[in-house]
Amino acid sequence: MKLLITGAAGQLGTELRRQLAQGGCALGSIPEKLNRATVIATDVGVDGMEALDITDRHEVMAFVRHHQPDVIVSCAAFTNVDGCETNRDAAFKVNALGARNLAMAAEEVGAKLIHVSTDYVFSGAENGGVALDETAQPGPISAYGSTKLLGEEYVKSLCSRYFIVRTAWLYGYAGKNFVKTIRNAAKKFGAVEVVNDQLGNPTNAEDLAYHLLKLCVTREYGIYHCTGEGICSWYDFTCEILRLAGVDAKVTPCTSAEYKAKHPASTNRPAWSALENRMLACTVGNEMRTWQDALKCFFENWKPED
Repeated sequence: MKLLITGAAGQLGTELRRQLAQGGCALGSIPEKLNRATVIATDVGVDGMEALDITDRHEVMAFVRHHQPDVIVSCAAFTNVDGCETNRDAAFKVNALGARNLAMAAEEVGAKLIHVSTDYVFSGAENGGVALDETAQPGPISAYGSTKLLGEEYVKSLCSRYFIVRTAWLYGYAGKNFVKTIRNAAKKFGAVEVVNDQLGNPTNAEDLAYHLLKLCVTREYGIYHCTGEGICSWYDFTCEILRLAGVDAKVTPCTSAEYKAKHPASTNRPAWSALENRMLACTVGNEMRTWQDALKCFFENWKPED
């Protein structure tokens, strides 16, 4: 089996490559069909990887025709939420046109496409305390969410063998993420202020990658939610991060409005984006850990440089 991974140097792409190389992770073994898989790792400007600009349709088509992958895992994205607002063209090219290009190429060679999307496709309107399953109607409130939703629409319309997998609050061993940023800031300054009125599901990249690999050997096509089990606020998440990191710092909760007043250039985030992994549970099985257990495992294995 041959897998093409875009954004392979990022936290999810790195985790996928690790599990494929090691044959599994803390959750279990990867599917047997993937034990001797050929991995084509691509990114932009990363030494040791094949360069692939997903925003260039001709380049993508030529690359995929040449390599003839069985599965394309699309991890490349413009994920800087504030940056998407100030650089909308770049966000559109990567998140929407990049998805279009990969969908067209996958369809031409008969490959399956795993397209990683986000909870930001939802408006954040309170849902009576009920997590959003795959039947919920999107309604993004940011450029990031809007371009990611358009990417989903391109995938659905241009590719017949797709898995659209929405995740949220992702962190992993590679790259930058909230867990590392908040731990380092608290250690440096001794205090952090975090919003307590935005709720969602922290997700360990290890858990997400494991489920993407489970999906890719099936024909259970469709839209999936794949996040850590349990709901918390960014404030709750921060408190648990610092507890597990052993960092003694003051954590002050604030509202989104208070944060916006202090950081007027910041983008509006969904207040309620808790997702339910219903499609996973009804198909290949939902083995996502609670966000607390997955975070504990992360800190047991992560080796910070300082």
